[in-house]
Amino acid sequence: MEILTAKGAGFCFGVKRAIDIAFAMAEKKQKGIYTVGPLIHNPQVIDRLREKGIAPTEEIEAAGISALIIRTHGIPLDLRERVSRAGCEIVDATCPFVTKAQHYAKLLNEEGYQVVILGDANHPEVKGLMSYAGENAIVLDATAELPELKSKVGIVVQTTQPVDALKRLIGKVAEKAKEMKVYNTICNSTALRLRETETMAGRVDVMIVVGGRNSANTTQLARLCASKPVKTYHIETADELSAQWFGGIKKVGITAGASTPDWIIDDVKKRIKDIGGEEADGT
Repeated sequence: MEILTAKGAGFCFGVKRAIDIAFAMAEKKQKGIYTVGPLIHNPQVIDRLREKGIAPTEEIEAAGISALIIRTHGIPLDLRERVSRAGCEIVDATCPFVTKAQHYAKLLNEEGYQVVILGDANHPEVKGLMSYAGENAIVLDATAELPELKSKVGIVVQTTQPVDALKRLIGKVAEKAKEMKVYNTICNSTALRLRETETMAGRVDVMIVVGGRNSANTTQLARLCASKPVKTYHIETADELSAQWFGGIKKVGITAGASTPDWIIDDVKKRIKDIGGEEADGT
């Protein structure tokens, strides 16, 4: 059984940057370091940070906090203002692509556009974007019907959304708005990862998607694979793998979300090798 691993699997630039920041702070052995909410959407990484003394918190005014790290997804403006008044060291680990999306949401609002955000309304990145986008802003997912819109509409996108979803939204808005301005704020690595995963899903018998179940981009990868004629399993760790999944299988593909660390991907590969897999050349 041949094992193929997506070249783009694992940490994206923004996640790696945030993780490097957090673990560098942990090395200082400073007490009272917290992240404002989970730093990234991967439970195993959050557990490792906790072991190093860095835990998520929502109680930013609590006693004993010496430093706060702002999560990769960014935070809403009102929370950022509270953080700035917390009287401790502030370290901003917001992904630069998310910061750019926040900037464009604010700019569109200031220019008089009704801001439409393509994304998941419950995702922390989108909640942050909404705070920059003004009171007329709305959030839509790829399948939503458009409500009544203002004559001037500006579009920004949750960084992990697929390009096809943006294309569909633009088409819908173009039918209603008299003026439209679009900022494609999709992270390049997200688009590349989706394309690579889609290609791989067409070459293998089973796809293993590795990453947090609370990770939007990992869930998106699993949904993409499941839409293809290939058996798909979304797991968080190698412990979830079952030898029964691989009976009679010739090729297995592995992809992983942007918040999945290499050590988890390596554990998954090792477990599949133990079951009878052999890593393909160049993967």
